[in-house]
Amino acid sequence: MLNKAQIRYCLDTMGEMFPDAHCELNHSNPFELVVAVALSAQCTDVLVNKVTKDLFQKYKTPEDYISVPIEELENDIRSIGLFRNKAKNIQKLSRMLIEEYGKEVPRDRDELVKLPGVGRKTANVVVSVAYDVPAIAVDTHVERVSKRLGLCRWKDSVLDVEKTLMAKIPKGEWSVTHHRLIFFGRYHCKAQSPRCETCPLLDLCREGKKRMKRKEAN
Repeated sequence: MLNKAQIRYCLDTMGEMFPDAHCELNHSNPFELVVAVALSAQCTDVLVNKVTKDLFQKYKTPEDYISVPIEELENDIRSIGLFRNKAKNIQKLSRMLIEEYGKEVPRDRDELVKLPGVGRKTANVVVSVAYDVPAIAVDTHVERVSKRLGLCRWKDSVLDVEKTLMAKIPKGEWSVTHHRLIFFGRYHCKAQSPRCETCPLLDLCREGKKRMKRKEAN
């Protein structure tokens, strides 16, 4: 596990590598963000953005989503994985927003997770990006990078990773660190073929050192 000074170095280095790290899901309001993040489960942001380009032209409000037959909404998001389930959840959460939240997306994570298809990760993204509430959403990139670098333990659950990162990173940096970890994992420390040879964090990275040793042995 990395010490405080090493963690600081990692955060600063990622900040230099990805100074413009941000949420890559296109949206223009909190409701669109909820829909986009719900669609993004087990799917790339690039594909979601392709689909929402037309989707957000057609559907502007929660009422719009529940005013069409489920089959029509399914057809509009058909190119996205699990589209039937996601269409069902989008209609359910739209109805819930109308009936229980005055058509407003809640600012509170505990309220957000009550919405169908919205888990803890989704809720953290929404409160952080839409409402500037400090949060760390742990997706596959954040989890992978945190474990490879030794910010967390290999056996940690997603919730453990979130709690550990919150404890080790200053609260004011939670949201920007979440985006930088994602960019670092998406564009540098990839699941397959991470760029260990050119990584400025190689000296601190237990996983990177192992991978480089294996390469040298071959």
